[in-house]
Amino acid sequence: MFTTGSKWFFSLGLVSLVLAAAYGWSTGGNGLGPLTAGYNGGVGDHLGYTLLVSIGLCAVFLGLVSIATRDAAPSALAELAGTELAPVELPPSRPAYWPIIGAFAGALVVLGLVISNVMFVAGLLILLVVIVEWMVLAWSDRATGDPELNRVVRARVMGPLEVPIAGFLVVAVAVFAMSRLFLTSSEHGAVAVATALGVVILGVGWLLATKPRLSPNVVAGLLALCAVGVVVAGVASAARGERFVERHPVERNDPSGVQPHVPAGTEHATTTTTAEAG
Repeated sequence: MFTTGSKWFFSLGLVSLVLAAAYGWSTGGNGLGPLTAGYNGGVGDHLGYTLLVSIGLCAVFLGLVSIATRDAAPSALAELAGTELAPVELPPSRPAYWPIIGAFAGALVVLGLVISNVMFVAGLLILLVVIVEWMVLAWSDRATGDPELNRVVRARVMGPLEVPIAGFLVVAVAVFAMSRLFLTSSEHGAVAVATALGVVILGVGWLLATKPRLSPNVVAGLLALCAVGVVVAGVASAARGERFVERHPVERNDPSGVQPHVPAGTEHATTTTTAEAG
C-alpha cells in the first residue's frame, strides 16, 4: 500500500509535527496547546511553531499524492493509459535551474529568521514560486512528444504570470538589498557605493549590447551572479546594521515664528529669579 516516496514524506511529516510540539512546549506553550494548534492552550513561539506545522502538513499531503500516483510507476501509468506497456518516457528538453534557486531561497529563509522578517518572507515567496515553476516545467516536458510544442505549452501557461511576478521580485529584492547597503555605509561611502553600482550596471549593459550573440546560458549566469552579489551585499549590510546618525537638537520656537519680546532691563532679573527658583 505505501510506496517508497510516501514513506519518506510521511516520515518527514511525522518528525516535523513532533518537533513542532516539542518546540511549542520549550518556548512557552502550555497544556495541550502545541498538540491542538492553540485550541486548548498556548503554542509558544508562533513563527517557529507555524513553520514546523506547515512543513509537516505539506509532507503528509505529498505522501498522499505519492500513494495516489503510485510514485509514477510504469504499471500505474500503463493502467491509466489503458495499454499493456507504459508510455514512452522522454528526457527533459532543457536544463532546470529551479533546484539552485530553491536552495538559495531556503538560505534566505534561514537567514531571515535571524536577521530580518522581510528577508524571511521574501525567501518563502521565492520558495513558492520555485515550487509552482518546477511543477509546471515537469508537466510541460511530458505534455506531448514534441519538445518544441512542450515549450509553447509552458509559455502560454506561465508567460502571463512570470513577467510581472519576476519583475516585482527583482525590483523589491534589489531595492531592499541596496537600501541596507547604503544605510550601513558612511556618508561619503554611500556615494562611492552608488557610483560603483552604476559602473557595474553600465558595464554589464555595454557587454550585452556589444555581444548580441552571447549564449542565453552565459547571459543567465551573468545576471544570476549579479543578483547573488547584490543579495549577499544586502545580507551582510543588514547583519552589520545601520550607521549612527547624529541628531542635532531642534530649537523649540513659538509656532507663529515670532520670538517673545523681553523688555529692556529685565533680562538680569529673570535670570536671577530662575537661578533662585532652581
